[in-house]
Amino acid sequence: MSRDSSHGWEAAAPEFMARRSGVGVETVRAWARSLPAGGSILDLGCGSGVPISAALIDEGFTVYGVEASPSLAAAFRKRFPHASVACESVEESSFFDRTFDAVIAWGLIFLLSPKSQRELIHRVARALRSGGRFLFTAPAEAASWADLTTGRRSRSLGADAYRAELAAAGLTLVAEHVDEGDNHYYEAAAP
Repeated sequence: MSRDSSHGWEAAAPEFMARRSGVGVETVRAWARSLPAGGSILDLGCGSGVPISAALIDEGFTVYGVEASPSLAAAFRKRFPHASVACESVEESSFFDRTFDAVIAWGLIFLLSPKSQRELIHRVARALRSGGRFLFTAPAEAASWADLTTGRRSRSLGADAYRAELAAAGLTLVAEHVDEGDNHYYEAAAP
């Protein structure tokens, strides 16, 4: 039996693309105003690119996407032929061999195992340029639940654990936000 590196998202891709709303776009646009104009952003778990990558591209940023679902990566590639997308897991992405002005992980971190979440935060820290920004969503409460789209287990480490892990990775938490869909954001900066 082959390992599903998309963690169930390949099977759920059509439903996900049909249901993805614009929730969070204004919060992401506000965050992007703190970034260098035209800078490079790594979008982890970019999906089909709508709406997060689309908003960042519209704002003039160079977006690199990582998406483990072949169907979602193909939709991203078709929609944004001039952007770079890698069909690979965030745990093994080759994009971490380069540096970026910013990294975003909208709706992704809590889908990973706690160990993978911690490792990813450290990988992001190493991939950020000096002064680079990291924005990710995860519930403020420590919790575990079945993902509505894939049915797989999701786990939030909770705000205290995310704050501690960001600090351990050498990142400074600069703000926390909540959007119109009650999604909790952590905004961190590299030294």
